[in-house]
Amino acid sequence: MTPDAHGSGSRRPDLLLADPDPALAAAAAARFEEAGVATVVCHDGAEALLQAGAHRPHALLLGAPLPVVDCARVTELLARLHPVPVVVAAGPDGTAEATAALAAGALAYVARPYRTEEIVPLLTGGRAAPRRPLVVGDIELDPMGFHVHVRGRQLKLPVREFMVLRYLMEHVGRVVPRTELTRALWGTDTLDSNTLTVHVRRVRNKIQEAGGSCTIDAIRGMGYRLDAARVSR
Repeated sequence: MTPDAHGSGSRRPDLLLADPDPALAAAAAARFEEAGVATVVCHDGAEALLQAGAHRPHALLLGAPLPVVDCARVTELLARLHPVPVVVAAGPDGTAEATAALAAGALAYVARPYRTEEIVPLLTGGRAAPRRPLVVGDIELDPMGFHVHVRGRQLKLPVREFMVLRYLMEHVGRVVPRTELTRALWGTDTLDSNTLTVHVRRVRNKIQEAGGSCTIDAIRGMGYRLDAARVSR
């Protein structure tokens, strides 16, 4: 099976999308391309492995259930052969496979059919952000590799939590209004207020559990501020 190549020249694609439904994949790829995310498409796990080796994309998006080689096996093999961030997407018929892919090292589990507004901010934000890691206090975040370390200890953050932390690190010391966060990361002003609260709380708790000294303060009636002032040197 020959994948559809989007983008031109020898530039590394931003995304390799592997989905068994050609129509669904083509529609999603078109939306990614409109958002400036150069995309290569294929339709099974074997082709995903081949194309990952050939194109060296910056990230993979795998639709479950994925034929020939499933998402978990693709994730496991890529970690050995061509380490790259993997996001797995699934509807009701792919939840078991997606869960197995997470256990194999996939970065996050998102919905299928694809909500490109959920995925594009992560990909475009990572590409537009500085390629060097972001460092705030004892937190180090790699926007290209999608890794976070606190005092050398790696944190496993789902996509949305990663996005929240990255945005706060990019605006360290500033109170970021809730509406700004929801607009930048969810693309809407009408997000259920509890959704953002839960995501911020989970990020805050994981930083604390890792022994981090940075704090994420909730400023009543305004928003959130990442504070690195209490880091001991």
